[in-house]
Amino acid sequence: MLKYSSISLLALVAGTPVAAQEISSPDDIVVTASGIAQSRDEVGQAITVIDADTIEKRQTTDVVDLLATTPGIRFNRTGSTGSVAGISIRGAETTQTLVLIDGVKVNDPSGIGDGFDFGHLLTGNIHRIEVLRGSNSVVHGSQAIGGVVNLMTATPDAGFAGRASAEYGYSDTVNAKADLSGTAGAVSGGIGGAYFRTDGISSAAVGTERDGYKNFAGNARLKIAFSDALSLDLRGYYINADLDYDSFFGAPADSGDVAKLDQYVGYAGLNLGLFDGRFTSRAAVTWMRNERDYFFVRGTAPDYGYKGTNLRFEYQGVVAPVDSAKLVFGYEHERPDYDFFGFGSTDSQKANIDSVYALGIVQPITGLSLTGGVRHDDHSQFGGATTFGANANYSPNGGATNVRLSYGEGFKAPSLYQLYDSFSGNAALRPEESKSYDIGIDQRLADGRALVSVTAFLRNTVNQINFDNATFTYGNIDRTRAKGVEATLALRPVDALNVTASYSYIDARDRSGRPAFDGKRLPRRADHAVSLSADYDWSFGLSTGATITMVGDSFDNAANTVRLDGFALAGVRASFALTERVEVYGRVDNLFDADYATAFNYGTYGRAAYGGVRARF
Repeated sequence: MLKYSSISLLALVAGTPVAAQEISSPDDIVVTASGIAQSRDEVGQAITVIDADTIEKRQTTDVVDLLATTPGIRFNRTGSTGSVAGISIRGAETTQTLVLIDGVKVNDPSGIGDGFDFGHLLTGNIHRIEVLRGSNSVVHGSQAIGGVVNLMTATPDAGFAGRASAEYGYSDTVNAKADLSGTAGAVSGGIGGAYFRTDGISSAAVGTERDGYKNFAGNARLKIAFSDALSLDLRGYYINADLDYDSFFGAPADSGDVAKLDQYVGYAGLNLGLFDGRFTSRAAVTWMRNERDYFFVRGTAPDYGYKGTNLRFEYQGVVAPVDSAKLVFGYEHERPDYDFFGFGSTDSQKANIDSVYALGIVQPITGLSLTGGVRHDDHSQFGGATTFGANANYSPNGGATNVRLSYGEGFKAPSLYQLYDSFSGNAALRPEESKSYDIGIDQRLADGRALVSVTAFLRNTVNQINFDNATFTYGNIDRTRAKGVEATLALRPVDALNVTASYSYIDARDRSGRPAFDGKRLPRRADHAVSLSADYDWSFGLSTGATITMVGDSFDNAANTVRLDGFALAGVRASFALTERVEVYGRVDNLFDADYATAFNYGTYGRAAYGGVRARF
């Protein structure tokens, strides 16, 4: 189920039956806040966890649609499955979201703003998602202004296990996946693959031809424990995608354009523990490469394309002299580079970033956890950036109530394109900088069968990079402010029923001082959003569920002259266990066939039904 670590203030449950399990355990572990495994009661930042059970029950294909049901998230997508999709956290730019897959930073160095395209990221291989809201560059470096989305594939269990599923549905859509994992002595590993194809819909809202999409994703991991103290970790992730899309030069319209992607993600790390675990070290090399080719006509040579690579070296040490104190410190070297070809020209650029950081985590008294840290990044072009962060978590009653406070600073280095593009680049760009504050409370009720959370937040961002129409180059011309409230409710009144709800209000506005934009709402960021999900497991093997998501009005442009109307989407789902290991399932998305848009002039799916079978051993 969805598990929240944010804040709370509601009492809504009474008369709940005794025979019910807790919403989540105080021993829940998260890794995104500090870069190491921590109990949630040590974390003062707002984190939502989407676990494997939720991913399976929801039957959602796109990761972006799962994220849209969590507080503080707004998204936009330019048409059919596979089309460009972005995530905004607490009103930040989509390029200010840091994305990790199995511990590897996957933001694209060849993108205009180093953003991550969620359009190709499907749920097939994903086992767990952690969403951290708020600036956190002390731990994660550049781009963690809005927050962090950390996606993880499954880790092997003891023994051997396997899963497989296949489904078919609307627009000749086929979705199949399988994975195997196991442990034998000191060696554990797993491998998985997922295949998706669809005829899609027209990405242009006025179009009539369907824009098809194919996606293959594969993942693998291997861990070798040489001893109790020393182990080797190897991980890999791969996506191959082929998308028909509608031309975006001017208003979207039917066209024969094609985009192809190959994404490679790799991790190799050594883990060493000394002095009975009081001192641990992790040294790793990570590698990410995005190869994007674009064709005006399928079957011809690519007309233009980009290659973005990010090679990183990471060292992290953790010293725990006593159980109530830890010091986390590290060094990172990062070398992003990109290559472009097309329209009669080529270009290649690269940069080097060296970073050091330190983070202290202490529990001075029972129930209180304090965290504080500092980081310095040195960029080969613009020089240095120093960020600070601190947070606190206090529970006076053993985890029934948690009060959280957080202050975080973020920065985002200018992208290679913004710095060096021959037409619009500006080598004098400075990094974007943010200061983020939040305060919240989590309250468990009814013997842990209910959890209510509320968080209030504020973020100010300066030196934000945008295209300057006066100079026709990129410049640090923007300032923005975002403030709001996030509320979540999780209920488990009986073992068979699980209910989650979230609401967020985000007031994200331009504060640049430019007359045409100052005070206007930032584009594609609705102020209100609500999501409600409920699932019930019947005694005879049937499971039923529904999700309702409502999103308020927004604007498609910075001048606030193009309105995107709010919308409400409903989906229903069911599964039935034929045996202990085999079940059939199905769902209907957009049950009431709502007509809506998350990006102006781009199409969205109407009512669509899917069904399939899955097995495990």
